[in-house]
Amino acid sequence: MDVVDWLLDSDPAIRWQVLRDLADAPEEQVAAERTRVLSDGWGGRLLALQQPDGKWPTGTPTFSSEKAAQWWRSMDASRQGTLFPEWTSIAWSLTLMRLFGVEPGDPAVRDAVARVHANARWEHDGEPFFAGEVEPCINGRTVALGAYYGVDISPIVARLLGEQMADGGWNCEQENGSTRGSFHTTIEVLEGLTEYDRAVGGGPQVTEAVTRGQEYLLQRQMFRRLSTGEHLSAWTQFSHPTFWHYDVLRGLDYLRAAEVKPDERVTEAVELVRGKQDADGRWLLENPHPGDMHFPIDDGEGKPSRWNTLRALRVLRWYDSAAE
Repeated sequence: MDVVDWLLDSDPAIRWQVLRDLADAPEEQVAAERTRVLSDGWGGRLLALQQPDGKWPTGTPTFSSEKAAQWWRSMDASRQGTLFPEWTSIAWSLTLMRLFGVEPGDPAVRDAVARVHANARWEHDGEPFFAGEVEPCINGRTVALGAYYGVDISPIVARLLGEQMADGGWNCEQENGSTRGSFHTTIEVLEGLTEYDRAVGGGPQVTEAVTRGQEYLLQRQMFRRLSTGEHLSAWTQFSHPTFWHYDVLRGLDYLRAAEVKPDERVTEAVELVRGKQDADGRWLLENPHPGDMHFPIDDGEGKPSRWNTLRALRVLRWYDSAAE
């Protein structure tokens, strides 16, 4: 089966993006497929799970691989309760719906967001959900959600602008004395500020902050430490969903979506992506992050991943078209 046909043999959440980013389908065809994300796709399935108080249900921790189970068993009992990531929380459920591409103006989506707005509070200090809290990684994600779903999050944007570090990045450990940016935090904030700029127009301060943040990634060739040139192996393994984790494919797909013109500083990272394509033209799910999800949206670790294949192909298209 042709790789594009294989991608189209999937949920509407993937199909509409394939039509837009790889098949150059007419806008009306893309829009029609996108509406199906709610009517008969993962978006509608996830939305139906929301409870009246705005939360999504959580269950017994489950793991999709022995590697994930080993990770869990390696934690002592006192740490398991604090470190277990619940990808079924409000923030991650809204993030998944955004990832799927649900129409934010749909009445059912607006109702779901209104429930969160009225009821949800952060664990940190009981802050209202769309007021954010203190960590820039969390606040960057909240900005992305607020901008996408049409909620005013300008106070959080102002806070993030004031927290950008000298090297152009952001770091959740800044309050604990860190003086350098973090790949993980920086990508969260960049995605948030770029979504905000796209939704409402952020102005020159936001543009400058985003540009500096993008330079943070580019100066490090998307995955290398500036000081030593070393990198973490996890950054070269492609996950989906990425949640708060950074990896090369996430960084490149962000630059593509932000319409950054690629230059030689992304070449090594792009070739890393290209080199992972298998004989059938697909990319594997390499590094799923341990945690409980509402339902699977891929075929599992070590198997061809439609999400990773979609994102890799559009990254290569972005890079190769700029070189023509």
